[in-house]
Amino acid sequence: MSPIPPRFNLARACLQRQARETPDKIALIVVTDAADVPGAERCTYAQLDLAVRSVAAGLLARGLKPGDRLVLQLPNNSDYALLFFGAIAAGIVPVPISAQLTEDEAAFLIDNAEAAAVAGGAGRHPNSLNADAIAAIKSASPLASYADTAAEDPAYMIYTSGTGSRPKGVVHAHRVLLGRAPMRAEWEAIGPGDIMLHAGAFNWSYTLGVGLLDPWSVGACAVLYAGPKDIHIWPRLIHDTGATLFAAVPGLYRQLLKYGSIDRADFSTLRHALAAGEAMSPNIHGAWLAATGRELYGAFGMSECSTFISSGPAIPVRPGSAGKPQQGRHIAILPIEQGDVPLAPGETGLLAIHRTEPGLMLGYWRRPDEDALTSRGNWFVGGDLASIDADGYLWHHGRADDTMNAGGYRVSPVEVEAAFAGFPGIAEIAVKEHRVRDDLTIIAAWVVRDAGSTISEGEILAHAEAKLAAYKRPKQVNFVGTLPRNTNGKVLRRLLV
Repeated sequence: MSPIPPRFNLARACLQRQARETPDKIALIVVTDAADVPGAERCTYAQLDLAVRSVAAGLLARGLKPGDRLVLQLPNNSDYALLFFGAIAAGIVPVPISAQLTEDEAAFLIDNAEAAAVAGGAGRHPNSLNADAIAAIKSASPLASYADTAAEDPAYMIYTSGTGSRPKGVVHAHRVLLGRAPMRAEWEAIGPGDIMLHAGAFNWSYTLGVGLLDPWSVGACAVLYAGPKDIHIWPRLIHDTGATLFAAVPGLYRQLLKYGSIDRADFSTLRHALAAGEAMSPNIHGAWLAATGRELYGAFGMSECSTFISSGPAIPVRPGSAGKPQQGRHIAILPIEQGDVPLAPGETGLLAIHRTEPGLMLGYWRRPDEDALTSRGNWFVGGDLASIDADGYLWHHGRADDTMNAGGYRVSPVEVEAAFAGFPGIAEIAVKEHRVRDDLTIIAAWVVRDAGSTISEGEILAHAEAKLAAYKRPKQVNFVGTLPRNTNGKVLRRLLV
């Protein structure tokens, strides 16, 4: 990888050169009606550069200062992209959060981020930016230049769950864009002539990175869909937008294969598809290849370091493996209990990333204890169990902790369980990720009722709906007499069956 320059602004690196060299090229297409792609919102690189600098000026005029946090809780539209990049252009730190969050969940993140302002969010902050305020911000006279930030300055923050009861902020530096170069080259194989269609929401690091940062950093076109969700729209969108790359979670490919109507003609422009966010079943890969005639390349990453293991045009798919470490990545498998001496090929341990990796986060927001837990000498250890075989392929063996994966989002079991504290009829509750078949996992709950209680699964699921974002909710409830525990009284979630 190239040396990291001391001064670097992520937004400028994505937009300034493209606006100068290819001003009339379409940079962004936002589709709200899958039946009317020609009528979709389009933005050239020149227009995008101007709009982002206008938003930067508008945010500063609103009283925000470089280093302030701006929480974004908006629909999946162009305003989300403009505010995200406009904040970075001004040296402000955007904090995307999900529109699915309940009021209490969103309030915690806004408070924890010490937000100077909130765009959207139903007026939960003294400096809330509603539609009128956002329109005024967008109409400001553009900044003459992007903020002169250091490569090590915070660029944006993403919240993710771990083993604790509350999500934690992952702070990424401006240099994260440079750390994505091996991913762009080896997994995506993306270039200026590509059209990238991503199926995710803007608040997700997967969408922001693969859907926006990567296309714009090489001068490609980004396509995002902001209309009603329907599994049948994706082949049509690929065809009508002329997408050459398509990115989604494995679960969406599974749904497409099961419920969608796949016609190979719809994929004529597609070079290959990309899957990340959760483990991909070998069955999905084989079925997709057979149905579409297009390769599907999987990858492994994390909120703390994007994607650093992948297959790709030069790394043949090995079913069941996420692929190999990308060129220039310094990856190792460390002993589970302690030590920073890498294990031999084939041995299972903790997946570790060297601290010199430019795509690695700066750290967790206001969580020095979490930073300490993930440090092992010069290595970052995120809690994933893995092995690397003699051919260099990585095999993921789950988590060393109890963190769950729900549709690509990491979810803490403690956070889910805490939502039921004091709920009448429940004596004890434990949740874990439960595989219901080879290609599908869900969050399931094991409940011990209070004596004499007749609380039902429906009541428990209804309470979850009121307290938790949809992707955090249990989908199944199992009533048991006791929860398995060790001699110290800790619940052993791995024994829940």
